[in-house]
Amino acid sequence: MLGGMMAGAAWLAPAIVMGAADAAPRRTPAARVRPAAKASPAPAPAPTILPSEGAVRVAEWIAAAKDSHGLPYAIVDKPAAAIFLFDAKGRQLAAEPVLIGIAPGDDATPGVGAKTLAQIGPAEKTTPAGRYLARFGLALGRERILWVDYANSVAIHPIPADAARSERRRERMLSPTPDDNRITFGCINVPRAFYTAKLSPAFRRKGGYVYVMPDTRPLEAVFPRLRVQALATPQPGGD
Repeated sequence: MLGGMMAGAAWLAPAIVMGAADAAPRRTPAARVRPAAKASPAPAPAPTILPSEGAVRVAEWIAAAKDSHGLPYAIVDKPAAAIFLFDAKGRQLAAEPVLIGIAPGDDATPGVGAKTLAQIGPAEKTTPAGRYLARFGLALGRERILWVDYANSVAIHPIPADAARSERRRERMLSPTPDDNRITFGCINVPRAFYTAKLSPAFRRKGGYVYVMPDTRPLEAVFPRLRVQALATPQPGGD
């Protein structure tokens, strides 16, 4: 099953700390006892990241058809605002929240990749759905990012350092619901620790495939090979 949970570990401070007795030879007062220190509450466990039904279907198809051709792959689940990372053998490596394009939609506006950010209209800020061979490359400022759809300037990268504070991208990413994770111009923002420790090592050498789930188009329209898998799968019952 896709998804994962990180359980927090409780810890307790020493319950009682005894004070030293007065060393004067005359009257020795009783040792002072400090009140017991309160135990710090255990951190709340991270919420379980559950995939959408479509992401489960696509994951099963990729594994059965070996569609990643021996490369690592990631499923960007737009309905769940999450990314699921797999190694070349189909073993899940991580599940993390993501930020996606502020506008619903599964197609890029023609020519949007040639525009500056200031020229991109609100309705054009979509994260296009589909299957992409993603590789690392340079962006403006000579920063290396994982290009998903280079022609339309869609990439996976951490939250930009120059993102407007009013967008509250970090807070949106950490929120327990995917409802507020639409804020980018179309790129896919991921946690920096995940990007550095998991995604980059997996995709650094040869790249890999990125499957972006749709949020408006039918799943089979975006991934036609799912129909082939459905026809090839024996159906229960019947004469």
